[in-house]
Amino acid sequence: MSEPIIEASKLEVVYNKGKANELRTLKDVSAKIFPGEFVIVFGPSGCGKSTFLNCISGLQTPSSGEVFIKGKRLSEMGKKEMVRVHQSVIGMIFQSFCLIPSLTILDNVCLPMVFLGESRKKREEKGFQLLHRFNVVEQAGKIPSQLSGGQKQRVSIARALVNNTEVVIADEPVGNLDSESSKNVLNILKDLNEIDKKTIILVTHNAEHLTFADRVIHIRDGQVLKEEVFKEKRPDYVVVEKEQVRGEDETEKLSPDLRILMKTFKNLSAGQIGALLVPFKTNQLMSHVLTDFTREQLDTAEAYLKELLFENIDVETLEKNLDKDYKRGGAGWNKKKARSFSQRVGGILDRAKILRSASEGEAVASIASYLMEFFKLELGEEIRLRFELLIRQRIQNKIDQEELRKKLDARTMLGGVGLHKKIAEKASREIEIIILMKYAA
Repeated sequence: MSEPIIEASKLEVVYNKGKANELRTLKDVSAKIFPGEFVIVFGPSGCGKSTFLNCISGLQTPSSGEVFIKGKRLSEMGKKEMVRVHQSVIGMIFQSFCLIPSLTILDNVCLPMVFLGESRKKREEKGFQLLHRFNVVEQAGKIPSQLSGGQKQRVSIARALVNNTEVVIADEPVGNLDSESSKNVLNILKDLNEIDKKTIILVTHNAEHLTFADRVIHIRDGQVLKEEVFKEKRPDYVVVEKEQVRGEDETEKLSPDLRILMKTFKNLSAGQIGALLVPFKTNQLMSHVLTDFTREQLDTAEAYLKELLFENIDVETLEKNLDKDYKRGGAGWNKKKARSFSQRVGGILDRAKILRSASEGEAVASIASYLMEFFKLELGEEIRLRFELLIRQRIQNKIDQEELRKKLDARTMLGGVGLHKKIAEKASREIEIIILMKYAA
């Protein structure tokens, strides 16, 4: 039975207790983090996220409550045992990097190994290995002030891993970075979780980052509001306990399909089911297929597409209305574009209908044939079977869009399908759209 690697129980943090300016930053906060999870602690600035992180990492003592690391009570650990935890269990990444300005990049990375008494040769070998992995090996002899923010954060990740720690705790690690550097750092953390099997705990106030998580803990005003699970990695007994405690209403539960689709379509909510999904589905389908029309043309087309999704018109009528002159109530497209769009939408909806009503095997074969024809894929028998297996795994919610994209893009000798990177991205997105469209109005 898998036990939590970190557990917080009824944490309270109070400053100036009993005084007029008393401030309570954590209020009865409990959480369990299990090995191999990617957990995001999410909430607005000042809600207590960083305080929670400081408590579970042993950097701050809570006013009351307990923290357990690998089953050991933090409050009962001596200084030496706490040092060992920070050396071998928990690696920290900070928003401000916390690199020592007078040391070279290599020495910054290797510093934690010094306190373990490792030889210089072993330290530098490990340091260079990590710097090379994170594409900053050319900066090894420089000092931190000579690096960009993104480079500094990659160096701090290397430092957090140099002792092969089991858990990486990241406090707003991309808060000071541009969008490209932020994406790079988040992808590194995702790879550390998926490939190296590190447990990742990340604090952020940016909702765009939530798609990287397996589980999200929402905090506001020092309290845990709720948890969202995108990919369940906790042991079965925990999931059962959670459901019993919540007493969940079945009508409010997200299906596995929607839970994983939320990682692709970020504004999807639990209430957008059936007819309520149509406006969302319309918008997603329009933006997926179209890129070169005026706003007026798109608005009119969107209205007709909505009628199609409500099954008030058919694909042929959609095509006629798209081709009809704008002044006569149509969308004002030309015949070629109207036909191309209608056929494309019809193909997607046909696949969604098959996915909704036919057997899984028929649905997989239909989607595979459709994608191969649309993207002009020429796959040998073995690779086609692999392609169909990946589609089946996505339909069964065993993988999400990002995992599917990576496997479509991976070389055939590495177990992938060997598609061009852009085709893999488009094909995986096409499958997400088909899965979304299967929800009937």
